[in-house]
Amino acid sequence: MDNLNTHKPAALYHAFEPAVARALINRLEIHHTPKHGSWLNMAEIELSVLSRQCLDRRIAHLDTLTQEVAAWEQARNANTQAVNWRFTTPDARIKLKRLYPSIQNS
Repeated sequence: MDNLNTHKPAALYHAFEPAVARALINRLEIHHTPKHGSWLNMAEIELSVLSRQCLDRRIAHLDTLTQEVAAWEQARNANTQAVNWRFTTPDARIKLKRLYPSIQNS
């Protein structure tokens, strides 16, 4: 789960009755992603593709969900896709100058 302000357990109380919200919260195991990281866009793209290609319908049983996601993952991995990474090392050195040491020619 990312750190968007609506992605908190308390947000469930805005959408559901308190008893239902509490029951849903008890079923969740939340793992927050880091707030910053170059890999986040790639991860979000992949989760979006999973949502659109595999999880675009209600899947009633956990076993079925597990099988569907495994089959999607196998097909997705067989058809590899590259990410067109546009943030180059020179770009990083400009944007993140304070994090990179200066190299002096001797």
